[in-house]
Amino acid sequence: MKKWLMMTAVVTSLGFSAATVADEALKAAVDAPHRAENAKRDDARHPYETLTFFGIKPTMTVVELSPGGGWYTEILAPYLKAQGKLVAAGYDPQDSIEYFRVNAAKFDEKLKANPELYGKVEVTIFAPPAKLDYAKPGSADMVLTFRNVHNWVRHGDEAMKAIFQSAYDSLKPGGVFGVVEHRLPASMKQDARASSGYVHEQYVIDMAKSVGFKLAEKSEINANPNDTADHEGGVWALPPTLRNKDKNREKYQAIGESDRMTLKFVKP
Repeated sequence: MKKWLMMTAVVTSLGFSAATVADEALKAAVDAPHRAENAKRDDARHPYETLTFFGIKPTMTVVELSPGGGWYTEILAPYLKAQGKLVAAGYDPQDSIEYFRVNAAKFDEKLKANPELYGKVEVTIFAPPAKLDYAKPGSADMVLTFRNVHNWVRHGDEAMKAIFQSAYDSLKPGGVFGVVEHRLPASMKQDARASSGYVHEQYVIDMAKSVGFKLAEKSEINANPNDTADHEGGVWALPPTLRNKDKNREKYQAIGESDRMTLKFVKP
């Protein structure tokens, strides 16, 4: 905290804004040594640009839906630690499905292995469609989710609305719902389970609007025009998964990671 106050005083004396301080703090979180392995994907995921686009500030209460292995948690936790709050709404450790139990345990182990970094993270449960009370109503400044919407589609449109409604309800008026998702071209059919891992951008926009969100802005930060979204094995044929192993490996590596929509919604 003392370091932060000193940094604020210095930049203020030089005539810089508080936003500049926040940007530098975010850059520091993105470039931190503990991210050495995951940072290898920054060129494809653009975390600094993405979080800046969503308008994140270090004083915010931020909910991360389905943090998975904690790729973004590694950035959000240190960035929000001093002045804000991170709520990691993840898998249910008591879920009937083993995959969710195992990954909930892995995420818990990750946080406990570095209490200095993650000790202030509040862990809650996000297990759609049954468990959606992961944050108190009106408590969050921002709700974020990265490449998860396709996993929710299989529950059906009513469940999808309930999930988006939960994000809306968790936010304060003026709060931001930030979504990054694999993008399916409008000319291609999206099946009922989004089994390819790709989702229509308009589908996400319409779903958000149906619960009251306003689309504030969209960005091409995470776009990849080389991705045709028609791969054998779906989006997982591409890096980093490379589901098809050596089959067409060079082709998929040349394409890179998926084409992604980046959408910023606001609660009026």
